[in-house]
Amino acid sequence: MSTFLTAEQEALAEEIATLLSERGETVAVSEGTAGGLVSAALLWVAGASRYYRGGAVLYTLASRVAFAGASPARYENYRGTTPDMLAEIAEGIRTRLDATWCIAETGLAGPTPGRSGTPPGRTTLAVAGPITRTEVVETGTTDRGENMVLFTTLALRFLRDALREAPAPASPPASA
Repeated sequence: MSTFLTAEQEALAEEIATLLSERGETVAVSEGTAGGLVSAALLWVAGASRYYRGGAVLYTLASRVAFAGASPARYENYRGTTPDMLAEIAEGIRTRLDATWCIAETGLAGPTPGRSGTPPGRTTLAVAGPITRTEVVETGTTDRGENMVLFTTLALRFLRDALREAPAPASPPASA
């Protein structure tokens, strides 16, 4: 067992690695409040270079514009990231890194509410790829560290579920 991942995160990362490898697919990551922990979990699995294309911690508007191609106009009168905004970011990172999938996460870890009154413990998740979807989840805690760990687990589950539900690739992956 690792010293920085939960047992569930390890199991999720291993399952995601297996699914991606078997399908010959790749993943990119866009994180906000998980702070790099989603990428760390995916990279924890030996052989990650077969499926992991790269990732970015997009914590500010400047980073979203520079790395995901987000439109600054979309953030006028910003009151928190909406599912549509995060779906756009996920697709931008997926495209830029030429990945089959992108898992994206951003939210409010806490301990205080956001400027717009958004409660701490809320994260938005998006997956882009053969299946595209978003979800908003609330953890019910204001503990920053606990939320970062929970957001990581939620993002990994969200990606794993999309991989399980996606149709098999049209052609089998080429053998190495």
